Amino acid sequence: MSRSAFISNVIEKAKANPRTIVLPEGADERVIEAANAIAAEAIARVIVLGDEAVAERAGSGVTVINPETDEKLEEYAAAFYELRKSKGITLEQAKETLKQVNYFGMMMVQCGDADGLVSGAAHSTADTVRPALQIIRGAKKGGMVSSLFFMVCNDVPYIFSDSGLIENPDADQLAQIAVQSAQTAKQFGLPTKVAMLSYSTKGSASSPLVDKVVAATAKAKQLIDAEYADQGFELDGEFQLDAAIVPSVGKSKAPGSAVAGQARVLIFPDLNAGNIGYKLVQRLGGAEAYGPVLQGLKKPVNDLSRGCSAEDIVGVAAITVVQSL
Repeated sequence: MSRSAFISNVIEKAKANPRTIVLPEGADERVIEAANAIAAEAIARVIVLGDEAVAERAGSGVTVINPETDEKLEEYAAAFYELRKSKGITLEQAKETLKQVNYFGMMMVQCGDADGLVSGAAHSTADTVRPALQIIRGAKKGGMVSSLFFMVCNDVPYIFSDSGLIENPDADQLAQIAVQSAQTAKQFGLPTKVAMLSYSTKGSASSPLVDKVVAATAKAKQLIDAEYADQGFELDGEFQLDAAIVPSVGKSKAPGSAVAGQARVLIFPDLNAGNIGYKLVQRLGGAEAYGPVLQGLKKPVNDLSRGCSAEDIVGVAAITVVQSL
């Protein structure tokens, strides 16, 4: 499969800035295939977690570590115990927990032995996010962690958020998701034109569902004005999808808006809409989908769809490298 210009550029940036990425799910064939490709292309220094059978399938440029027998298990267990002892965990329980690949991998990142982690090919989002929250933790005290997908449609990259994590955000959470997504867009060189999506455009309908998006739009604008006024973010809403991305429709439905018809960061009102939206565009529209990419953690940890391909894993690994820079 040919790569879009977007992910090719991300990969080139990763190759220019060597980092170490851990892939905990070595037992999955797609992960081994991806690890071998990452090593062969020098996208990152790649570590895979697994046993001897995994090591036999890994290429010469891939480091394979078995969490159950690795010499750092005791060190990581002691560090994890210090993080979680206030929750009642014992040292022995910490050691047993660290034998789970996602927990071991997170401790590698936490202790500086890896720069980022990609999991989720064989684990649920909860099984990836829970240890990330327990070990890596949020970048801001009291801040939230959200997710997005990079969607490449006809070689044009968009951000769809939140499409993988926050089930039913309230107006405050939706505002934070919008600002986090704008920050990610800026980091990856995408236009920071953010559309707050709804089934209504600028008051064309009225209901509690619309009211939430209207309130979130106002709160996001206030947050941008207060903390990110120098970042060049442009945010508006509420918009129907066509008013957000089709110039002629945006001009007709929201004349005078700097975002209408030009949005590249699309904020969905809840996880139903976001998850269905990205999968429709991916499966029926043939778009590339990379994610769920997590936002708001101290260090980069990213999830995968369990329907991902090896090439998807390569792309998310490169995204993780860029996040670590």
